[in-house]
Amino acid sequence: MKRQLLPVVAALLGALSMPAFAQQAADPNTAVVKESSPGKASMARATRLTATVEAIDQQTREVTLKGPKGKLHTLKVGPDVRNLDQVKVGDQVVVRYLEALSLTLKKDGKELRSKVETSGGKRAAAGEKPGAAAAEQVEVTADVVAVNAKTQTVTLKGPNQTVDLKVRDPEQFKLIKVGDQIQAVYTQAVALSVEPAAKK
Repeated sequence: MKRQLLPVVAALLGALSMPAFAQQAADPNTAVVKESSPGKASMARATRLTATVEAIDQQTREVTLKGPKGKLHTLKVGPDVRNLDQVKVGDQVVVRYLEALSLTLKKDGKELRSKVETSGGKRAAAGEKPGAAAAEQVEVTADVVAVNAKTQTVTLKGPNQTVDLKVRDPEQFKLIKVGDQIQAVYTQAVALSVEPAAKK
């Protein structure tokens, strides 16, 4: 179900990637929240978009949606999406998308480097308007193996790869030493619902 849902979101929202995630949202449909305390930082971004059903082919299960910027996207809807026959031209598809990232510094960390992925989802019951929700979370514990004061960068060695992380807050950067660990939790969730066309 998640594999059906996330391409729909990608088509409607465009690229929602982590580099853009850190920037303040200019879109009135997007809210960004940032929090920081010594050794902790978190960011969350919530977006709500509406697309209109422009065409629907029940035989091929293809739905053409008009996104918020007027672009048309034709999507093949898998058989696991229930109640497609209830969707009509003019209906509104409402997409709610959440991304969240939290980083926690663990001084003199003793945990094993690790990566844990979890996911879940839900779809509409028989007879309801089509809808679905999916969420996934990745939790990584990584070792701080290098600290570069000149570039304000720390090098993190996780269970599968090594990455450089730019720390933009000088006060946070001062707290990080080689031998510490960083725990990162990244969550993304998306919900789709179909609402009847507005009455004229």
